[in-house]
Amino acid sequence: MTDKMNFVEELRWRGMLHDIMPGTEELLNKGMASGYIGFDPTSDSLHVGSLAQIMSLIHFQRAGHKPFVLVGGATGMVGDPSGKSAERNLLSEDILQHNLNGIGKQLEKFLDFNIGANSAQMVNNYDWFKDFSFLNFIRDVGKHITVNYMMAKDSVKNRINGDTGMSFTEFTYQLVQGYDFYYLWKNHNCVLQMGGSDQWGNIVTGTELIRRKDAGEAYALTTQLIKKADGSKFGKTEGGNIWLDPEKTSPYKFYQFWLNTSDADAKTYIRIFTLFDQQPIEGLEAEQDAAPHLRVLQKALAKDITIRVHGEVEYEKAIKSSEFLFGNTGIEFLNELNDAEVIGLFDGVPNYTVALAELKQGINATDLLATHSAVFPSKGEAKKMIQGGGVAINKVKINTPEDIYTTDSLINGKFLVVQKGKKNYFLIVGE
Repeated sequence: MTDKMNFVEELRWRGMLHDIMPGTEELLNKGMASGYIGFDPTSDSLHVGSLAQIMSLIHFQRAGHKPFVLVGGATGMVGDPSGKSAERNLLSEDILQHNLNGIGKQLEKFLDFNIGANSAQMVNNYDWFKDFSFLNFIRDVGKHITVNYMMAKDSVKNRINGDTGMSFTEFTYQLVQGYDFYYLWKNHNCVLQMGGSDQWGNIVTGTELIRRKDAGEAYALTTQLIKKADGSKFGKTEGGNIWLDPEKTSPYKFYQFWLNTSDADAKTYIRIFTLFDQQPIEGLEAEQDAAPHLRVLQKALAKDITIRVHGEVEYEKAIKSSEFLFGNTGIEFLNELNDAEVIGLFDGVPNYTVALAELKQGINATDLLATHSAVFPSKGEAKKMIQGGGVAINKVKINTPEDIYTTDSLINGKFLVVQKGKKNYFLIVGE
């Protein structure tokens, strides 16, 4: 593998590496090895919080190794064993299968599933747990890992969290995760499990099970949990998760999430979430330091990730959308978008509905903005700002408070875009 990159060193210079079991780097430098990361199928889409682990798998495959993606069909049916997570509810088999299909399609954008020996492979732990009885599981697996071992392993975490013990469900859940590693080691020669730093205990349980049950040897590697410089949670906005599915998070909103990254975070994220080499990254950082207002890092970051997740066409639309909202792009741009994309563009913007029958008859600007919608709290305020030249509909300034708007004024036969000043947008939808 002299022509391949050093996987561990790649994670190290990118600031991704957290913990690594002794011997792991030496093993990976000997030749192709198989390793895996697990993902919870709690939704039919992954979100940006999953991207760090996806990037680990990408680097793993680029280094010549074989990545396995474990989707927890069986563990998804259990939900969150602690009962603390609202996002990890008990799921039916049909919903799980739907989720697995969605996740699989997304992962195909990042990993190569057809390149020979080190092709990526997806596995579902439901396949080996569906016929595994509880008694057999306890007999074959539980006897090797004791409650005392689990408690000792998690003692520091428990003291920090104020926990006094481990429920039977949590104990069994960790055994299940440990057995996943054992199964992949036994049946797919998978010698490495990777994950976020909060997964170290679960991973070590797997290596210990492999050692105790079959006198085997396996390894562990974890990456840094992604944090924002201001201490807030990465990947969350006021509207919730930033999803990879364009139906859940529009490509424009996805692009804006990365574009709005702080300077400090951009320097971290450009290394974690792109495939740029070290020298180009350092060049971008130098440009950013010289002219922070140009936001060179944010633009490069947002472009790279948006194209890899959504494609070049959607990236170009995101750019045009930004220019439309914050620049001088004409209203004609909206004709290039479908209804869902228009609504997505104005996500978070106040929107109102007006009956098409009333619009067909014609509504003057004052009534449209103060009676049929709440763009203005009163007709008086609407008239005053219109007369001051501060209101536009469909990028055209309203001349007088009595200007008439009809169904012919609608963009795509459905929308009126109202601007109060330069940056305050409102959407009126004809229904």
